[in-house]
Amino acid sequence: MPNALTWLFLAALLAATATRLWLARRQIRHVRAHRDAVPPSFADTIPLNAHQKAADYTAAKTRFGIASTLIDAVLLLILSLGGGLQWLSEVWASVLEPGSLWHGTALLLSLFFVQGIVSLPLALYRTFVIESRFGFNRMTLALFFADLAKQVAVALVLGVPLLLAVLWLMARMGEHWWLYVWMVVTAFSIGLQLVIPPFILPLFNKFTPITEGELARRIAALLERCGFKSSGLYKMDGSKRSSHGNAFFTGFGATKRIVLFDTLVERLQPSEVEAVLAHELGHYRLHHIVKMLALSTALTFVGLWILGQLIGEAWFYAGLGVTTQTTATALALFMLVGSEFTFFLHPLLTLYSRKNEFEADAYAKGHAASTDLIQALVKLYRDNAATLTPDPLHSAFYDSHPPAAIRIARLEAK
Repeated sequence: MPNALTWLFLAALLAATATRLWLARRQIRHVRAHRDAVPPSFADTIPLNAHQKAADYTAAKTRFGIASTLIDAVLLLILSLGGGLQWLSEVWASVLEPGSLWHGTALLLSLFFVQGIVSLPLALYRTFVIESRFGFNRMTLALFFADLAKQVAVALVLGVPLLLAVLWLMARMGEHWWLYVWMVVTAFSIGLQLVIPPFILPLFNKFTPITEGELARRIAALLERCGFKSSGLYKMDGSKRSSHGNAFFTGFGATKRIVLFDTLVERLQPSEVEAVLAHELGHYRLHHIVKMLALSTALTFVGLWILGQLIGEAWFYAGLGVTTQTTATALALFMLVGSEFTFFLHPLLTLYSRKNEFEADAYAKGHAASTDLIQALVKLYRDNAATLTPDPLHSAFYDSHPPAAIRIARLEAK
């Protein structure tokens, strides 16, 4: 029977979904309205046809996002109030003891499977229709499904032990189980950062050390100036999947490594790559990585504490369409509906992320030429078809990086 939580959940879902759709429509209208004129600050560096391509690409992705939003909302209703989660629990109860460790693990894995099956056609359309239409996709169907198989295998190898540990702690550690689960999840997250660079990433891409040439010399000098040590500088064959360019740092401690997409190396001059890496180094030197990890850990702590208060309440299950009260159903419900109740926190997280980006840009200005960073950013905006004219409200909700015009204006300022 519906209760107060039912109506609260429906109100949260309706508000979040309506806002997502409203923001998407704003984004499309705003980008289209500015499609036929390059912003004055980019008029000398971005040709009109590239600006129009970025507008069309952004509009296409946003329209696709509208469809994804509606599908996600319908699936959430089916799994919760529609009885989908309860049905999955009953199916597994016919072969496994209800409430047991294996029943809970099977229930959660089947939930993830259902979500994956629903998202698969969307991923195929995004990759082979939208990305292909705008000339970015280089993925083949064979590679797509090979990647998918590897992702599932990695998720099972790493995820099943974690699920078993979490469900065991929830069942055995009494009313403070959430504290033990938080410690395990935190340790797992940190450990994952040590495992990903040497063991997981090579399953998907080839990493070639960059040890010679002007780029290697520039990066070595930059690392020396910044007092940064890593396990190496690598070029990744990102071009076999997409023509988008990127660079990133991964790992902690001795596993830290710098990774450049081959598409980035091809498009940017060595001095421009150096400036981009100076920005990324800024994130490390200013402890942004650690701060973001701490923030994520704190949010996980709060979330688990809230679940700890709800897990024994019958109205929590009944209000969300479940009659079987187990630790696994409680965890599943919380993961399903949590994002709807926290959606309006997005602008705060975005604001914090942008602050970090501005600080990393300022750090880069002190260790590389700001003109090189500006030129690199302009090339990346152009080559990745990133819109220069996003809707301000849409951007405030979703864009972790500042809009191009604001970011470059700050870099140009003394």
